[in-house]
Amino acid sequence: MPFVTQTEVGVPRPDSIQGPSATLISGDWYPAVRADLLRRNQLATAMLLDIPLVLGRRGDGRVFAMRDSCPHRGIPLSVGWFDGNRVTCRYHGWEFEPCGGQCQLIPSLTTHDKLDATRIYATAFPCEERDGHAWVYIPGPGSGRRSSDGLPPLPEVKKFGPRYRTAFLTADLPCNVDHGIIGLMDPAHGPFVHQAWWWRSRASIREKTKRFEPIPEGFRMSAHAPSGNSAPYKLLGVYGQPVETTIDFVLPNRRTEIIRCGDKWFSSLTTVTPVTASTCRIDVVAAWNVFYYVPFVTPVAKFFGARFVRQDQSTMIQQAEGLKHNPSLMLIDDADKPAKWYFALKQARLDGDPSKHPMDGPIDLHWRS
Repeated sequence: MPFVTQTEVGVPRPDSIQGPSATLISGDWYPAVRADLLRRNQLATAMLLDIPLVLGRRGDGRVFAMRDSCPHRGIPLSVGWFDGNRVTCRYHGWEFEPCGGQCQLIPSLTTHDKLDATRIYATAFPCEERDGHAWVYIPGPGSGRRSSDGLPPLPEVKKFGPRYRTAFLTADLPCNVDHGIIGLMDPAHGPFVHQAWWWRSRASIREKTKRFEPIPEGFRMSAHAPSGNSAPYKLLGVYGQPVETTIDFVLPNRRTEIIRCGDKWFSSLTTVTPVTASTCRIDVVAAWNVFYYVPFVTPVAKFFGARFVRQDQSTMIQQAEGLKHNPSLMLIDDADKPAKWYFALKQARLDGDPSKHPMDGPIDLHWRS
């Protein structure tokens, strides 16, 4: 989704952006399914970047992901059988080792056939388990079979001690990944989308200044005191220590937030994953040791967190109605500057020049929210 600067009589106008189609970024890790859905001798399905996947857990506990298609006649492998060791196609009984995709058996072959079944491979993807997700590496077109060796590090929620609690939230969004991501990083919608006594209201709007700095394939909202008009942040004041927040965005789709208050901390990883070219999914995984010994903190946090995510989901559903008619869109300064950086970073990645960065150094942005 490129953006184009328009001018009229030499006067700068807001940047217009096209929509709603988006180019999907391959060559990276994406969360496919929650790992607890992968049980031994059972198969699960998912869609990533318009690729149908079949996933499972081998008898030795290792998770795997394959294209949900038999290389013989294309029937989904997910309608076949899995014994904890091999995936069997229900059409002709071809058997595959799921982590590498190698064919182990073609039952129809006889002693007269010279075909070596082990030279045939179904498409298998690197798949690893981390923070309760099965992450799948989707290689670029034409890159061939890939192992997990030499791949980018697997994303994970940062932890700052051995004792912590965790929670997970998810929501499907009826929009392409670009709209999902720029919505994720949008600082100005809070008082309107997330109106609640425990979060924000229109009356709480105030001017803010935040410093941003470039990081590889992303940008960082430098360490700062969190918004004083948000009740959850105010709660941390009970510890009597300064509260500091750092927020990173890194391609292709990851927002990390770390809140520190002395030896107390909260950390989250939010991803907006392209399911198809026109739909995506938001996943939030959080870990914390704040209020560690307070009863019912986890269910309470999940309740309010789920409401927060549902508000975003509802807004994106409403936005999707407007986007059906392919309207002209715009980005403004300064609140939309992170969205502009995202599009520039994404284009640099697609152009094969990920070192190219739209920021040449730290910058202060100003907005009201």
